[in-house]
Amino acid sequence: MKKYLVVGNPIEHSLSPKLQNYWLNLNNIDAIYGKLLAYDDDLKELCNSIKNGQLDGLNITVPFKKKIIPYLDVLNGHALRTQSVNTVCLNNGNVTGYNTDIDGFELSIKKLDYDVSNKKVVILGAGGVVPSIIYALKKMNAQQIYLSNRTKEKAQILKNLFEGIEIIDWGELPDFDMVINATSLGLKENDKFGIDFSISGNNKLFFDVIYNPFNTDFSEAGNKSENILENGLNMFLFQAQKAFSIWHNIEPEINQDLIKFLKSNNQ
Repeated sequence: MKKYLVVGNPIEHSLSPKLQNYWLNLNNIDAIYGKLLAYDDDLKELCNSIKNGQLDGLNITVPFKKKIIPYLDVLNGHALRTQSVNTVCLNNGNVTGYNTDIDGFELSIKKLDYDVSNKKVVILGAGGVVPSIIYALKKMNAQQIYLSNRTKEKAQILKNLFEGIEIIDWGELPDFDMVINATSLGLKENDKFGIDFSISGNNKLFFDVIYNPFNTDFSEAGNKSENILENGLNMFLFQAQKAFSIWHNIEPEINQDLIKFLKSNNQ
């Protein structure tokens, strides 16, 4: 039986095992997918476990998407460009890192039928998923990308990685068309942004990378003033679909039955 894990800290919120095991059962694949609360010291051993066949694949989430890289043999193209990894497996004897977050974000925006071209975008946060979001936004011809993070040093690293990024102070809101929560604020029930989004006007797209819980302080702000609100569920589904395809060479189906299943007992 093949073994897969999602690795992160925190990890309780992750619906990856529920999703991946659903697809494994549906496609009659002899495998099991679990989750692991991990620490920095675990990353090397996890990659060794891929190398020696004890594990067949990993999904990487907060805060390890960059930290995992030194223990990999090869980075696939998107992972190399963004220096961000969310999927790992053995490929031709090499422990290889992939980035499926780019596909996840881009496909979720396309599903909204939202045209990013010539739009001004504010990204809140500078963690492991942000390089993927910036890469996808640039691919979709966003006009301007503003980056706001409580630690400016992390934002500066991303500015050095991508041209045309403007760093703004935390809480500052320039004129924008789309705002993205790429922080972990919202994973805990009482998390508050402390940002007054009401001054931003109407008809903005609020995109929350967090998908569980489904309602956060950020999504409540976006649910006002005739804004468009999208939480991270579709991004989660599309990136997971791509990871499943890498591991099993099968593209699993995303449908309403699956979404209902994921949302059951996860309100």
